[in-house]
Amino acid sequence: FVTIIGRPNVGKSTLMNQIIGQKIAITSNKPQTTRNKIQTVLTEENRGQIVFVDTPGIHQAKNRLGEYMVNVAQKSMKDVDVVCWLVEPDDYVGQGDAHIAKQLAASNTPVFLIINKIDMVSNDKIPAVIEHFRNLLDFEEVIPLSAKTGKNCNVLVDLLFERLPFGPMFYDEDTLTDQPMRQIVAEVIREKALHALNEEVPHGIAVSIDQMKERSSGKLMDIDATIICEKDSHKGIVIGKQGAMLKKIGSNARYEIEHMLDEKVNLKLWVKVKKDWRDSDFLIQNFGYRKDEE
Repeated sequence: FVTIIGRPNVGKSTLMNQIIGQKIAITSNKPQTTRNKIQTVLTEENRGQIVFVDTPGIHQAKNRLGEYMVNVAQKSMKDVDVVCWLVEPDDYVGQGDAHIAKQLAASNTPVFLIINKIDMVSNDKIPAVIEHFRNLLDFEEVIPLSAKTGKNCNVLVDLLFERLPFGPMFYDEDTLTDQPMRQIVAEVIREKALHALNEEVPHGIAVSIDQMKERSSGKLMDIDATIICEKDSHKGIVIGKQGAMLKKIGSNARYEIEHMLDEKVNLKLWVKVKKDWRDSDFLIQNFGYRKDEE
């Protein structure tokens, strides 16, 4: 078991998707995109199986949902064989990374430092970045890579297979994730909303799947879903002028869900307001953020 941790938006889900070779976790350039712990499984015939745990970004929580997300990420550090700590190629250590380093120092789990986004800086900058982070912690390995382009991701996988202990296979060979299909579909819809909406709204939305049923012909999946937001003004933004924004979100989501399910999809979206749902334990659980992981 390997957990991938880091500040919001450092590329944890992108790295996991790149290693698995398929999109499992949603991505966007907005913080707090990942809210749940997501497990994906890499099985290689001659080497074994690695279960990757993608976690929400560790940040300063501002509501109950934020607290839940940070707890999930912090707990995942203790239950694995290796921690992959993802950082950006900055030659200074910010408050967020210093906080993570302190928590890692208190744990006995081996840590790989992963310097992501090396495609965005010149090679001569990397040694200074490594030096700054080496002052914080004793790392098992330091691997500069690009989750986006895939550069050096194979190096990371090779080193993980070398380092991980032998044990039983936890999943069948053809398993890619522990996420139920309904949850993945809900997350795809939320991803398309994150991409389409402005800065203010995305943090305050959730998606619930009301119905997901295949027609008797077996050639069409009916999916009814509700986008939940916190304010009446947000509802208007999500729907858009004459429903244009909701149509855009639905069209983009349907295209990806059809590709994922390999069948035609009839997707219907509604928008509802649940004021301050991110501070309601009941609603947090109701929208799929699993309390048992906290």
